[in-house]
Parts: sequence; structure tokens; C-alpha cells
Amino acid sequence: MRKADLINKISDKTGIPKVDVLVTLETMFREIKASLASGENLYVRGFGSFIIKKRAAKIGRNIKKNVAVAIPEHFIPAFKPAKEFVQEIKNSPNIKEAPEVQDENEE
Repeated sequence: MRKADLINKISDKTGIPKVDVLVTLETMFREIKASLASGENLYVRGFGSFIIKKRAAKIGRNIKKNVAVAIPEHFIPAFKPAKEFVQEIKNSPNIKEAPEVQDENEE
């Protein structure tokens, strides 16, 4: 499912115009990013947590040049689903195997 599909579904189920749903979703995404960028985690009860994870400094390797590269300590965004969310997915009869990941260039 893509963002446009999600907007269509929400609009169909709620009766809210697609433009308003788009603005709401974009604002939500922007606020999640702003929250994480300011160092604040975001917790949504029953859904999950948008958190910042710390990656330790390490030595990487450029295989083509056979050179060691120092990768400094950095932070990355992550999502940790709530227990209820995980259980709902585990108990879903519709999921039989892992869905295929579609390459964005295949369209």
C-alpha cells in the first residue's frame, strides 16, 4: 500500500475530502520528524513508539578500495510497535508468508 492508497481508504471510510486527509497525514509526518529531530521520542499507545537509537562508532570497510573507514557515533530514527500491534499482526489469518517488497523503480 502506498500513501495515495492510504489517503483514499481513510477518505472513503470517514467521508473526509482527500485533500484534507493528505494535509493531515503530511502534518503528522512532519511533526513526527520534528519531534525526533529535537531529540524527543513519540509514544502512541496501542500503536507503537517512534524513537531515536544511538549507533556506536565503528570501523567500516570500503571493499572496492580495501580501505578502513571510521564511522562516527550517530543517531537513527526507529519504530518499535506496541504489544497489541504485534499480536494483531501475529494473529491475522490473512498473512500466510512475508509480503514481497516492491522496488520503487518498478512502476
